[in-house]
This record gives sequence, structure tokens and C-alpha cells, in this order.
Amino acid sequence: MLTMFDDDYSVLAAMRAGARGYVLKGAQQDEIIRAVHAVAAGEAIFGPGVARLVLGLVAAPPAAEVPFQELTGREREVLDLVAAGVRNAEIARRMSIAPKTVANHISAIFAKLQVTERGEAIILARDAGLGRDSRGSRPE
Repeated sequence: MLTMFDDDYSVLAAMRAGARGYVLKGAQQDEIIRAVHAVAAGEAIFGPGVARLVLGLVAAPPAAEVPFQELTGREREVLDLVAAGVRNAEIARRMSIAPKTVANHISAIFAKLQVTERGEAIILARDAGLGRDSRGSRPE
């Protein structure tokens, strides 16, 4: 691909579309010819600026995705404790809120996750990595 665009989106879109070479329009003629021959020979080639960009994207740690974005932060906190096997009264104590507030959060969580039982919510939460104690393990 010979282009003037070197932004992250354009590079990734071209690679996803199958581009094996990505050279910027301002490249020298010999660089473009070398890129065409390399790609024709089955190699992948990128201009120096694009190569730095691609290496930066690959080297950057992926952004941690927040599970259950439909939940509020407080609801995710409650769900994390539920998934860890903590009972409502203890959740209320740890979060310094009323037990009725915990029950309200749990009702909202069930509605948003479209579950009807605590066990279903726990399975979803654990599958998403919630419910681990401070040592990174789950309760037995």
C-alpha cells in the first residue's frame, strides 16, 4: 500500500485488509521499488516511520478492558465481592453502606446482566476475572 496516511487507524486497517507492505507517499523511489519486489516475493515491508509505529503498537500493553461496562463502578465493586463469595452483610460493612443499598445494587446488577440468581452472576463475574482476593486466587 502506498499512502500518505501513517496514523494508527490507517495502518491497522490496511494490515487487517491484507496489506503486506505499507510505504508512505514521500518515500524515495528506490524504497518503493524495493517494497514492491519484497511484497511480490512474499515478504512484508513497511517504511521506517510505519515500522516504528507498528512496533510501538505491538510493544504497547493492551488496554485493560473494563468488564460489564453497563454496570456502574459501585455495582462492579459489589459484583466483585459477590463473586468472591462475600455475603451481603459483609459487603455492606466493607463498603460502608446499608445492607438495603447492597440489595439494591444486586437487583440492578441482575437486571443489567439479565440473570435471575446469584450463582449466574457469580459465573459471569468469574469468567470476566472478578471475584479474586488480594492474592489473585478465588475462594474455594
